[in-house]
Amino acid sequence: MQSPFLLAIQEFMIVKRYAKRTIQTYLYWIADYIRHQNYQHPKKMGDHEVQQYLTYLSIKRKLSASSQTSALNSLAFLYNKYLGQPLSDELEFVNSGKARKLPVVLTIAEVQKLLSHIPEPQWLPVSLLYGSGLRLMECVWLRVKDIDFDYKCIRIWFGKGAKHRVVTLSDTLVTPLKLQCEKVALQLKRDLQNPEFKGVWMPNLLDKKFKSANTSLEWQYLFPARKLSTDPETKLTRRHHIDEKQIQRVVRHTAHDIGLEKAVTPHTLRHSFATHLLLKGADIRTVQDQLGHADVKTTQIYTHILQRGGNAVISPLELLK
Repeated sequence: MQSPFLLAIQEFMIVKRYAKRTIQTYLYWIADYIRHQNYQHPKKMGDHEVQQYLTYLSIKRKLSASSQTSALNSLAFLYNKYLGQPLSDELEFVNSGKARKLPVVLTIAEVQKLLSHIPEPQWLPVSLLYGSGLRLMECVWLRVKDIDFDYKCIRIWFGKGAKHRVVTLSDTLVTPLKLQCEKVALQLKRDLQNPEFKGVWMPNLLDKKFKSANTSLEWQYLFPARKLSTDPETKLTRRHHIDEKQIQRVVRHTAHDIGLEKAVTPHTLRHSFATHLLLKGADIRTVQDQLGHADVKTTQIYTHILQRGGNAVISPLELLK
């Protein structure tokens, strides 16, 4: 059973509208930190213990830089936002030595080949990953109302960092998306005939504010699961979104079957979206907005893919021809 302290943090984050996965991640690292410090209350600890813990993650557990950063973000939240005991801006600890990887990017021809072999049931969500540069979970979390056919855009709510943004919608996907919305409407009509169906899950307690919204078409998941399921929190019968693992498997297996000699994942399509936008002459700030990056430096990593030799350097070997 979870401790009252962790339950209180969880409730605090729910009220502040943190994403469910962010809550799970933060609670994991906070609990691990407390265990490592022999169950001392975090209020009795501070910079010294946090520095010691982060160094331990690097030296003893040999975790990656991203995992160490995730732990740091969790503890920064704990002290800065929840306990009101801000950590120092100059913590000193041993950073995990793993350098950040350059993104794997497909060529335009490789993307075309991949999409042409994706099975029909998963073709549309996979196409959105590339066509709009979505993260995998942003795609599976989409609701019918998030697609704006008039302005040809998609609205992303509570993306990474709990941020909202508007991304482009490809003309190619307008008709398939309209057909998908019609399929969702038919499925909803059948669900409403089931007396056990209690509507789709609503974020931020909106089901209490808007009583009938959870059974309206606009709030249904754009890519619903094939079967009804029981909500683990409320024990009510609902229709969830498709399992993201389904998309991961399809992309990985299809890439293997068609002979792509790259480690292809759903996120590879987002990397390819960004790189191809830059290749077509898009401004880096525009690409930053489309991807939802807080810092343009994060977006600049894609410019390395387009630069010969890292800085448009022509090898002196060319002079020997």
